[in-house]
Amino acid sequence: MFHYHQFDAIVVGAGGAGLMAALHASKSVNTAVISKLYPTRSHTGTAQGGISAALGNLEEDHWEWHAYDTIKGGDFLCDQDAVDIMCREAIDAVIELEHMGLPFDRTPDGKISQRRFGGHTNNETKKPVMRACHAADRTGHMILQTLYQNCIKNNVRFFDEFQVIDVLIEDGRCDGVVAVQLATGDIHVFHSKATLIATGGFGKMWKVTSNAHSLTGDLPAAVLRRGLPLEDMEFFQFHPTGVYKLGILLSEAARGEGAVFINGKGERFMARYMPTLKDLAPRDICSRCIYQEIREGRGVDGKDYVYLDFRPEVINRYFEEDGNPKRVDAHYLETRLPDIIEFARVYQGIDPIKEPVPIQPTAHYAMGGIPTDNDGRVLADETGRVIEGLYAAGEVACVSVHGANRLGTNSLVDLVVFGRRGGKHMAEYCKQASFRPINKDAAAKDGAAQLDRLRNSNGDERPSTIRKEMQAMMDDKVGVYRTGAGLEEALDKIHELQARYKRIRVEDKGYKWNTDLMEAWELGALLDLAEVTAFAALARTESRGSHYREDYPQRDDVNFLKHSLVWKNGTLTVKYKPVRITRIQPQERKY
Repeated sequence: MFHYHQFDAIVVGAGGAGLMAALHASKSVNTAVISKLYPTRSHTGTAQGGISAALGNLEEDHWEWHAYDTIKGGDFLCDQDAVDIMCREAIDAVIELEHMGLPFDRTPDGKISQRRFGGHTNNETKKPVMRACHAADRTGHMILQTLYQNCIKNNVRFFDEFQVIDVLIEDGRCDGVVAVQLATGDIHVFHSKATLIATGGFGKMWKVTSNAHSLTGDLPAAVLRRGLPLEDMEFFQFHPTGVYKLGILLSEAARGEGAVFINGKGERFMARYMPTLKDLAPRDICSRCIYQEIREGRGVDGKDYVYLDFRPEVINRYFEEDGNPKRVDAHYLETRLPDIIEFARVYQGIDPIKEPVPIQPTAHYAMGGIPTDNDGRVLADETGRVIEGLYAAGEVACVSVHGANRLGTNSLVDLVVFGRRGGKHMAEYCKQASFRPINKDAAAKDGAAQLDRLRNSNGDERPSTIRKEMQAMMDDKVGVYRTGAGLEEALDKIHELQARYKRIRVEDKGYKWNTDLMEAWELGALLDLAEVTAFAALARTESRGSHYREDYPQRDDVNFLKHSLVWKNGTLTVKYKPVRITRIQPQERKY
């Protein structure tokens, strides 16, 4: 059965970026949000440690320092005008969240409390600075709840548990999306003047990942199939502190409160690599250092993990060695890091107050995605041509404020700043735009045909087998360390899996809550994105940020100080566009 809806503005995705966009759009135009999850289960809710803004509540700080740290952390691949916007507007965005009712932790004099985070520094002393505003270690959860409540108050219409499977793009303009209602299997066409995509990341390409099962890249794959490019897909961040084997994230907030990395010899090894920032170095550097320790035989008991140690007596000993007057006890850590401590207890059976926690890098965050301008408008090519009526914000978008490596807490800054900018611009666009006629019956039939091809397939391949092989290959060949030969092997394997995907069999032929069918559809999206990621990584013969080529270990600004754009039109093609440099020239990335 087909259904038709019409709204001025449609937002796909109900995480922080989507809800911020919907909230601001809904102040002046009729707005709906489509989400394949109940909104408060969106992945923004897993962000733990904080949202950075140069409030300077506990020590001197400036937005220009935040911008410099972001650009340097991104290995100078960031577009600097976008970074300046993000870091300058972060201050107002955090205060706006506070006024909406977000319960930030407080200093004794009532200001928003802040903590240290990796790569955020006092640009004069080069030491870590307190910039991350936090609500215990549940900051993302609080942002999500606050924005959802305000959207409800503002009469935003929600379509929960609807999975979008196509984007209606024709003649350089977007006219809405097609979705399947998971509870019924019915196809719904959503007709709009403007559509904003905010569906988050796609870390389920890898086996060891912090990403939820729902993060499968549905919408990046949909726009790729509609002839649009994806930007900087070779850059995917591996967070250094995933729960060993499971990948569940233990936030950088732990290190912000003093936790340290310890190798199998009991050494605080980051002091050897990064003598100033030590354990608060950027994530790409920490992840490589962990693997270097393991490669050289200094993993714990010779295995492929190290420890994250936040026992109070250990933290206090290193505070004293570093000349830090602060001291902590068990009560302080339980108060500031309740979820992180609970995760270790539940998933590893370890009490981190009494013993160190085994950790390993985990696939965490996409720096690349759907290319946009500074107002969230989706770009069609390297010249900056805009797709009229189509926007993107948050992790799914590449604006590019994170460059080759994102600093901790900047994901939440990105969400609120560019979600707000996208929502406001979308509303202004809707006021002057009109609905373009669409063939809603053809759109619905095309969407249904996508699913029917899978539902009616009776091949000999199981989607779960293909997914496991893809994830194992991505862990092995497209992980923290990469080589040209390994990336070529990865592409060959992906092409084999794509051929086998055409012969899959979906056991459940029904319509209601057919998770077998939807997981098979999601697998197709993941295979397309895995192909683009490996292809872009093979083409970039340098090392920069999260992209580390062992056969090309140096950064190459002469040939690769530029963004990649990959299209899939039968075969893959790559083009490049320059990085926008305004104030800060590329330099050696020293810490």
